[in-house]
Amino acid sequence: MTADDLLAAIEECFERGWTDGLPVVPPVPSLVRRFLEHTDRAPSDVVWSMSQVKRGCTVEAAAINAVMAGCRPEYFPVVLAALEATVDEGWPGNGGWQSTTGGGPLLVVNGPVRQELGVNAKGNVLGPGFRPNATIGRAIRLIIMNAYGIRPHELDQATQGTPGKYSLCIAENEEDSPWEPLHVELGHAPDVSTVSALHTRSTEYVDNRNTGDAREVLTDIADTCARIGAMTARRYRRVGVVIGPEHAQQMAAQGFSKQDVKEFLVEHSGRTAGDLRRAGRGSATARSAAARPQAGTILAVEENDDDAVPDDQIVTLIQSPDDVVVVVAGAANAGVSTVAQTLGFPPKTPGCAVVRR
Repeated sequence: MTADDLLAAIEECFERGWTDGLPVVPPVPSLVRRFLEHTDRAPSDVVWSMSQVKRGCTVEAAAINAVMAGCRPEYFPVVLAALEATVDEGWPGNGGWQSTTGGGPLLVVNGPVRQELGVNAKGNVLGPGFRPNATIGRAIRLIIMNAYGIRPHELDQATQGTPGKYSLCIAENEEDSPWEPLHVELGHAPDVSTVSALHTRSTEYVDNRNTGDAREVLTDIADTCARIGAMTARRYRRVGVVIGPEHAQQMAAQGFSKQDVKEFLVEHSGRTAGDLRRAGRGSATARSAAARPQAGTILAVEENDDDAVPDDQIVTLIQSPDDVVVVVAGAANAGVSTVAQTLGFPPKTPGCAVVRR
């Protein structure tokens, strides 16, 4: 194949609608076969069928899209695990891929495969510059578009979308974390490689290098978790919190376990009923107050009686520590963390799948 042939093949992929708007690697059969050599699964095996669009993705189709995304063949087991984890969370079967708010999976890689493949867990972890992060996440987006047909202006109904729909794949910085990593928390041994998935709609910075008090940093993070604009019609939300190593180490040094962090965020991620009403969220105020009885929360609230909650009443927007997903990632060079807002409540979160060689 000459350079001109390659350029022509890239343009043909554009013409056929196989791309995410960026050039793709032409999926020539010989390269696809190299990817399939990295799994024991048959090419015709269906990874998952999406009933509402009556389409499925085979192992071979996943390999084709991983090729086009720019993956190396050895990344392919992680791509398969990422797709399984995304499905395992539950949102694809519940309309998450087609949502008007246009989210996509935050993929978190844990275990030895992080270092074997060079998946970035440190500086610029949510940004560009690292082939495994960029292409593994991109492979999932191309699978969503090409295997399942969820394309913009067609089945993808996103009003504005998010840059994370191109790719949002990180590794956890297990080495700089003071706590157990996500996959161990979810029941796997430290030496097992996994991919976890959390359907997210946005990522929001918490830049706090102004204080040595961990509670003040957590209060800052809680404020971002409780941002009113991230609310949906659902009673509560789940959040993913990517805590920078500097913040995580500060919290641990002052006695906070990961569970303590989650409980703090549940208790402090709230807004007053008056603030919610002024933002047009009165009905959510009533539902939230009725659904989560706790100390200081008014209990006798009818489902649609938002006036029963006084303006100064704090309405907590996260229901349980189980609804806070904590991951440590990034460089240990500044007090920066990130909150990943989600669509709400899928049947299960986060999804998690073991990387099978």
